[in-house]
Amino acid sequence: MKTRKDLYSKEAAELLRVVSEYKTLLTEQIYRLFPGKGHIVKTLLAYLVKQGRITFNPGAARYSANDDCDTNVDAGLIAAFWVLLDFIEKAEYHFISDFPVKISFFADSEMYDIIHVPYGQEMVINHALAGLPEDSSRRIVLIDRQEQIQNLDIANTAGFCTVETGGGVHYYKLE
Repeated sequence: MKTRKDLYSKEAAELLRVVSEYKTLLTEQIYRLFPGKGHIVKTLLAYLVKQGRITFNPGAARYSANDDCDTNVDAGLIAAFWVLLDFIEKAEYHFISDFPVKISFFADSEMYDIIHVPYGQEMVINHALAGLPEDSSRRIVLIDRQEQIQNLDIANTAGFCTVETGGGVHYYKLE
């Protein structure tokens, strides 16, 4: 007979890894990361909060790796995580990456980078990416406004997207 620990240890370890790595995630994002396991996730989140391993901000409906993470929320990373969730069924592994990439993930034997380009920072991001090899990962470019596309020149761009406040992602492709 399997114990509760045996049943939930995989989900608990992955949940703790994700919250620790991404520092702060919205409650809805965490539930979407584990589709069909809402009851398990709810129990695990309560347990991890009770243990003091993560914190919960009920006003913002988000979980954080520690208290100070909740005050320095990276809105670009939160938005990039919504994009990742659109690919989570195919993603074999995902992780935070270095500037200007927010999140990298493997899917269908390819590496993808989610790059957030804040409005007005197009030239900075173009310059930061100019030195990278063109045969590197495919890039999903997260923009704040659709009109930014015309100011971006990023090699290996698979597509562009915007994210609504509630997590809806809209994709655009150059023609």
